Amino acid sequence: MWTLTALTVVSGLVDAVSYLGLGHVFTANMTGNVVLLGFAAAGAPGFSIPASLASLGSFLVGAATAGRITLHVDSRRRWLLTAMAIEGLLSGVAAVVASSTSTIGSGWPRYGVIVVMAFAMGIRNSTIRRLAVPDVTTTVLTMTLTGLAADSTLAGGTNPKVGRRTAAVVAMLIGAIVGAVLFLHQGATIPLAVVAAIVLGAAVTFGMSGSSRLLDSPSE
Repeated sequence: MWTLTALTVVSGLVDAVSYLGLGHVFTANMTGNVVLLGFAAAGAPGFSIPASLASLGSFLVGAATAGRITLHVDSRRRWLLTAMAIEGLLSGVAAVVASSTSTIGSGWPRYGVIVVMAFAMGIRNSTIRRLAVPDVTTTVLTMTLTGLAADSTLAGGTNPKVGRRTAAVVAMLIGAIVGAVLFLHQGATIPLAVVAAIVLGAAVTFGMSGSSRLLDSPSE
């Protein structure tokens, strides 16, 4: 569970850098990208059809690639580790791209980071979908927040999974705050490098944990 919480923090970091630095585009939250694409199509200033389409397209390619690979990987544990390693390495690539220019908000660096990070997020979302952990998608919170309210005491519920749901919301909020602060004061390279470090560190720790093998237990 802590691994998915760490990935949720990363989503906040990634989209903070993406939205603030790449010209109003998301690379993790594709629901937001569809809305931004609508804004751009309507002619609203500050939004880009090509950037939104690049992110959506790369995300779909990443998700399709992961779906194809999972046909040949029976172990959910091994695939989660593989997906995290891919995401960590691609985040490192994005950090290198960001470090090669004074700004990532235009030209090839902008689209390079968009494509690389959206592809990584497509890989991740396809993987999380396969794991099917309730209320923890790591990239969107709409249904998590709905569950918190709909199952709350005020709604006549018993607050099931309130800890898990609250942790997901707090994790993404913390990631967004940290990502925004780092980007605004340090630029894009450092937060993207932090993303790579968190994901790769989480992968190593998860892989060394004996509990990680529970993913492949018959009860899962």
